[in-house]
Formats: sequence, structure tokens, C-alpha cells
Amino acid sequence: MFRLKKTLKQPILLGLISVAFSLQSCKSGDEKKVETITEKDSDISFNVQPAPEWTEVFQRESGWFGGDGIFAISYSNDDTKANDSILFVFSDTMFGEIEEGKLLPGFTMVNNSIAFYQKGSDPSTVEFYVAENASGEKEAFFIPDAEEDQYYWLGDGFVNPNNEKLYLFSYRIRNLDNDSQFPFEEVGNDLLVIDNKSQLPLQANQKLVIPHSNADVNGTRISFGAGIYTEQDDVFIYGIRGRNKELVVAKTNLENIEDFSSWEFRSKDGWTMDREKMEVLEDSVSNEMSVSKLENGQYALIYQRGGIFPKIYMQLSDSPYGPFGELQEIWDSSTEVTDPDLFTYNAKAHPAISKEGELLVSYNVNSFKFFEIIEDKPQLYRPRFVKIKFNSVK
Repeated sequence: MFRLKKTLKQPILLGLISVAFSLQSCKSGDEKKVETITEKDSDISFNVQPAPEWTEVFQRESGWFGGDGIFAISYSNDDTKANDSILFVFSDTMFGEIEEGKLLPGFTMVNNSIAFYQKGSDPSTVEFYVAENASGEKEAFFIPDAEEDQYYWLGDGFVNPNNEKLYLFSYRIRNLDNDSQFPFEEVGNDLLVIDNKSQLPLQANQKLVIPHSNADVNGTRISFGAGIYTEQDDVFIYGIRGRNKELVVAKTNLENIEDFSSWEFRSKDGWTMDREKMEVLEDSVSNEMSVSKLENGQYALIYQRGGIFPKIYMQLSDSPYGPFGELQEIWDSSTEVTDPDLFTYNAKAHPAISKEGELLVSYNVNSFKFFEIIEDKPQLYRPRFVKIKFNSVK
């Protein structure tokens, strides 16, 4: 995509590069409204319901009115802390004005934006920010140093308690000059290092190229940063590999996060320095996903099947790297998003903004007819939330 403040083009659909099927093939035929889903298995019981208090936060009519790629990052690196600053990061983001349900002329898109929330306060207090250039034009917060035709989508991130720096994983994207449904490609994977996470505008002091994302012996690229989980001194970096959306994971310690030679990869035999021996933890997952520790000590992998199919699943494990257990459906987004012009994608959990005994889960909404319908349906391009309420554990 060209810099959209100059030329507004079809929005990029984050993480759908390998999707080769139509929206209708993804949709469930059942459009019946479902308020609560309840599941039980041998490990845990829970119910799931919409979380309108969070969905409504992103239903806005002025300024920021839509975006995808949402991640919530705790500034203390402690998701259980009662009062904490929470950073939201978004990829492609829409700005403009909506009146009487219609989008006014003059709207624009930038490739990434941010928002802040003080945990414990009313969710409606979230504050949205976009960067501006010297001419006062809106632009992305983070822009690659590489060729002008590249831009960043943002992955997950974390604050390192050892040095208080903010680390954001990002993907360098460029447009392809063709008429395909997805005319773009990922060309690199960077780790952005923000020395001062409290100063706006946020600035990446370093943009470190992650060598492990480069194509493997089979020519397959790995997108690292689809999800991040930290525990004690370790950081687990989840990646999505290839057209089958295979989930893989790397590990290093917090002190050496910038030293890519320290990364180890999960293999069938344990941890290895050989990237080519990585084990596939699951396949057909989202390009954005999450692994979260539950109160019973288990780890919940949450994602949207195939990235774009409407059902959201959870799998449990006794470790952050699996093996993960049976698929448990937690939500069918087609029961909430019933407009045939729309589809949902990239579900994930947000423990940083979840209450005790709950886990907030978001999913994104978009359309293959985006600029045909956005003026009449300007509220389509924003995350929706549900919450998992855990009833008991065994």
C-alpha cells in the first residue's frame, strides 16, 4: 500500500496473505444470536459472553474510528497488577468524522497507531493517538528505515523489566503491482526498541532486523511476534510459518532479547539453536494469536481457525509451548457479525485488560468490499470483544 495519506487504496487485510477462499466459504449458515456459550472438559469449565463494555470503546465517530491488529501491552509487564498503564497498538487505522451514521469526505488511513488506558478505570477513558509529520499530516508512528515503499504492521510486544524498554515486533510490508485480491507481501520482520515508553510520540530508537524470519530451506518465511508470553526471565516469541499457518515458538531470556543468536527454538526433542528443527505446535492458526496463563496454572492458546474462519478456539497445555490439548470452541463470530459483506479474523486474548477469573478475547472485522461500503458502514472496521468466565478448575 502506498502511504495512504497521499493515495487512499484498498486497505490491507492483516495476516490474510495466504487466504485463497471466498468469504462465503468461511461463513457458518447459522446466524442465530448466541448470548452465551458454555463448555466443559476434563480440565476446566467456562462460559463465554459478549463484552459490550469493551466493544463499545472502539465504536467512535470522530478521529480514530477503526483499525485492526489490536494488542494490549502491560507497562509493568505484570498482567495481574491492579493499576497499570496499558498500551494498545493497531495496524492499518482509519481516521475521519462520522455524522448520522455516514462517513464524511476527507477520511484517511495510516499504517499503525496507538492508544493508552489506565487499568482499573472505565474502559471509555481509552485515549487514541496518531503521529503527525512536520506538515501536520497524519502518519504512522513507526516507519521502516528501508525503501520508501515499505511500511510497518505491528505485532505483539512487551516491556522488559530489566531495562524498562518497550519492545514491539513488526512486519515490513510492501505492495505488489498487480490486481490480486492481496497485492502485498511481507519482506521482513523487525524488533522495534523504544527506550522511552512514556514520551509521545513513541519513537523506535532501534529497528533490529530479525534474521530468523528469513525463508527457511523450503523457502517459507516465518512471522515472529504473532504473540508474546513472558514468564520469569524467559520470553516466548510465537511465529506463524507458511501457507498452512503453522504455529512455532522461539525462546530467549529477557536480558538477551536483542541478541538473536541467543534464540532457541522448540523442537520435538526440546530446545535447539537450529531453526530448521522447529516443531509445529499447531497448524491453521491465526496470524495473530495468544498464549495466556490461567489461574489453575494451565496455558490457554486462543486463535481463530485458519485466521479467517468465524469460529474461535481455545486449547490448553501445561506449558507455554505445548503440547496443546483438544480444540474447544469458545465463540462463533458469525453469530454476532451477520452482515454478508463482512468477515472476522485474528482472534486473541488480552490478559493485560482482563479481570480476575476472566479472559477478554477480541476479533477483528473487515470487508473485501471495504471502500465500496465504508462510507455507509463506517463502524465495520473495529475490534469486537467477548469474555471467557472461568467457573471452576479441576
